[in-house]
Amino acid sequence: MSYLVPSEFVTKMVDAGESKIFMSTRDTIIRAYMAGAILALAAWFAITINVNTGQPLAGAILFPVGFCMLYLLGFDLLTGVFVLAPLAWINKRPGVTLGGVLRNWGLVFIGNFAGALTVAFMMAFVTTFGFTQGPDKVGAVIGNIGEGRTLGYAAHGAAGMATLFIRGMLCNWMVSTGVVGAMVSTSVSGKVIAMWMPIMLFFYMVFEHSVVNMFLFPAGLMLHAPFSVMDYFIWNEIPTALGNLVGGLTFTGLTLYATHVKTAPARELRTVSPRVA
Repeated sequence: MSYLVPSEFVTKMVDAGESKIFMSTRDTIIRAYMAGAILALAAWFAITINVNTGQPLAGAILFPVGFCMLYLLGFDLLTGVFVLAPLAWINKRPGVTLGGVLRNWGLVFIGNFAGALTVAFMMAFVTTFGFTQGPDKVGAVIGNIGEGRTLGYAAHGAAGMATLFIRGMLCNWMVSTGVVGAMVSTSVSGKVIAMWMPIMLFFYMVFEHSVVNMFLFPAGLMLHAPFSVMDYFIWNEIPTALGNLVGGLTFTGLTLYATHVKTAPARELRTVSPRVA
């Protein structure tokens, strides 16, 4: 069978987390760079579909093509290692330390950001003919996204920050489920189907993904959207990344680990002697 039962694929999650912690700096950054670039390209693709069709569902249905490509190629997103790397530490794998987990997160963040930033520059260049004119309709929409999802949250103060954090949690609940989806099957088609469903949900619901935002917001700044770099980091990237960490680890990583690796003892059946009259 191409389907793996939960006890099998959750063990694969722990194994994957361990391998990522011990991966070389060069390989970690290269894989993260390519993941950020491919996911950014998929976001540009989906927004272009939305603009040209006027139907957000069409973009949501097709956006997961980028996620599937990057995971089939063995690249890494920050949202994925937020879930996988800590499991190896919690499982007390030999040589795995909290410092190793934090190192992996930091390197993947750098790689993802560099890859997304590369595609952001390419998008801004293409939609403005080398910055010689204003952005086309797709570029204008991307600029508006950056403004609305920084200053828009800031306008609501603490409630806006809480909303942003919860949207980040919801996002990585689904995205990390997609990461697990890549492990539940041994066939390419099974992996793609399992990854596609939760990624489509997150994108259509406009949840906050830290790596997608590494493309959207720098692109908006390059297109002269009216928000600042500090607006981006304080009112989106940092709370989004924290929400991604909490949501993915809580709702996906720890729940699967707790019930499929560290299972509770089976209930003991007790034989009750008939009462003597």
